[in-house]
Amino acid sequence: MPKPFRLLSYNVRYFGHALRGIASTRGGKRGIARCIAAMEPLPTILCMQEVETYSLRSTLAFRRSHPEETQLESFMAELERAFDERGRPFPYEAFYFRAHANRLGNTPLSSMGLAIVIDGSALRVDRHNAEAPQFITHHHVLRWKDKKQARICAHMRVEDAAGRPLHVFNTHLSLPTPFAKQFWTGPDKMGYGVNQLHEARTLANFIARQSGKEPFVVCGDFNSPPGSPVYRYLTEEAGLVGVQRALGQIEGAPREFPTAGFLSLRMHLDHLFSSSHVKWVDLDGTHPYGDRRSPFHGKSDHVPLIARFVIGE
Repeated sequence: MPKPFRLLSYNVRYFGHALRGIASTRGGKRGIARCIAAMEPLPTILCMQEVETYSLRSTLAFRRSHPEETQLESFMAELERAFDERGRPFPYEAFYFRAHANRLGNTPLSSMGLAIVIDGSALRVDRHNAEAPQFITHHHVLRWKDKKQARICAHMRVEDAAGRPLHVFNTHLSLPTPFAKQFWTGPDKMGYGVNQLHEARTLANFIARQSGKEPFVVCGDFNSPPGSPVYRYLTEEAGLVGVQRALGQIEGAPREFPTAGFLSLRMHLDHLFSSSHVKWVDLDGTHPYGDRRSPFHGKSDHVPLIARFVIGE
């Protein structure tokens, strides 16, 4: 069997968890960077959600090296510094996928996007949609369309040393809309939103168009637990492989393996999916939210999902 690649998917909460989301900090970037640099084996692919460009929130408690420095650039500088501390060669190339910015006049209060970071010594980037990410947002109330946070899917096609292709998709679905009757009448919310199901369908169609018959992986914060309509649609109707279920880490109960937390609330919102042409090896390094054995404990309000895989035929 070829040497497996390692994948890390992580909602980093714009590196602002130390200040409970009020603002990003250098310590937040440095802590996550040092955790990644210490991993063995290193991730070949990093997919990150909730990464800012630059805004008041991203610079309030963090002074940029230069006026145009983005949050991803400052994180990559910390990551390279963490590799230098360990005497490890730095193999990564980073790509940013812009989603939206919330503004007060001309001042961006917050901005959001996705990032994909690739080990260039193991994978060659063939193409990506960083300049024009795929919008998947479903607008339940059209007149508020311009006020709603945009949701996107980042896409990249890479090839390994043997020329085998792999498509990488990174996304972050919306929260359930409160403007639908089901939100107020049903006991469950996350993953049950009609807008979320629309976005899941848009996502699945985009994946199918871009990947064709080639292998793919899908990472992200889906704001939907196992067993929800969104999860069932993706794994049953769309035919995606749910990695944690496939490897026996979960059986499908909504709260059995929390990946995110808020106060005392624990939720399983983050997932890894793939086509059947990707052969998953393990989930070593993946811990439930709140597990202090994880080196990533306390670094975000989510935990990273970490897995190894082999590209099949």
